[in-house]
Amino acid sequence: MEIVATGVEVIGAHGTLLAPTSLRARTGQVLLVTGDPNSGRTALALALSGRLRPTRGAVRLDGAIDATALRRSVAVVDAPQITEPDDALAVRDVVAEGLSLAGRRSGRRRVRDWLSARDWLPEGAGEQRFEHLAGYERTRLLTELACEGRATKALVLDCPDRHGGDPAGWYSLAARQAERGLAVIALCSPHSADKLGISPARVGADNPEQSTLDSAEGLR
Repeated sequence: MEIVATGVEVIGAHGTLLAPTSLRARTGQVLLVTGDPNSGRTALALALSGRLRPTRGAVRLDGAIDATALRRSVAVVDAPQITEPDDALAVRDVVAEGLSLAGRRSGRRRVRDWLSARDWLPEGAGEQRFEHLAGYERTRLLTELACEGRATKALVLDCPDRHGGDPAGWYSLAARQAERGLAVIALCSPHSADKLGISPARVGADNPEQSTLDSAEGLR
């Protein structure tokens, strides 16, 4: 699978939300994309997943412009105020909601088994509030839930570094999903890319074709 954004620009009621951006992501690869906080990272995530129509430019999935196919195939992980869970929810409720949205069974026993299979210990961890999860655990849980969708072929991680911690942690999660056969795009700050030692694509730029997966083998 291949996602290609060509000159994607989003203009809002009060000005530019996303400057023209071009990039390419493929199955089995991680593409790191950086931008400053007000550069339109979430707008890019939504455009790449068919959830926001670009004002100019286009996003193609395997050569076709098809927003419905993008929405079905591309999951946006933890987009601020859009797909991020309510902090006050218990972890088990976040899991139940995620499984339900993915078309999976989401009863109490299923949720308990799902958490247990992923070593979410100690017992009772599912009762804690979602906001109390460390950044790495939060991203791990939401990424795993996004992969529950049977049609999911690509992930867009929306700024996992905003929760703090070592960026090598969430990058390792992205790399793991790429190795499982997904295309993964990870949006983050320039500072996080510097810490990872990776040359990223950039929001608001015509980016040369690149994958960052092989350049960070030592991070996993």
